[in-house]
Amino acid sequence: MEYDISSTVSLVSHIHSLSADFLRSRLNQKGLPELSSSHGFILFLLSKEEELTMGEIARRINRDKSTTTVLVRKLENNGLVETFSNKKDARSKLIKLTAKGMEYNKITSELSTELIQTFYKGFSAEEKSQLLNYLQRISENF
Repeated sequence: MEYDISSTVSLVSHIHSLSADFLRSRLNQKGLPELSSSHGFILFLLSKEEELTMGEIARRINRDKSTTTVLVRKLENNGLVETFSNKKDARSKLIKLTAKGMEYNKITSELSTELIQTFYKGFSAEEKSQLLNYLQRISENF
């Protein structure tokens, strides 16, 4: 079989799309709101730290503050996070998970495990390691 680099890039894009469809379907089955990967990353960050400023979230998700504000507002409207004034700096807001946000993270963690099991079905430990190494190299090239 002849190797075609463009088909590799297309395949990576297709896998990304299938993964997103998988998660969207599972979230829908569980009656959870459909959120973008940036929303999920914000919820994940907040699961690791009790509270973060809007600026810190923006920096960690690699988005500008206005985009981050829109993302956080959607999470707040869905009852997953709450915002409040920063007593140390009145110019910034702090964001933290609500109980509903913590439950959402628990469910998405379970879905993530299911996604990973599907992704690596039939792979040996060595193959998983090789794939990760190759993908890391590609990422570093950018």
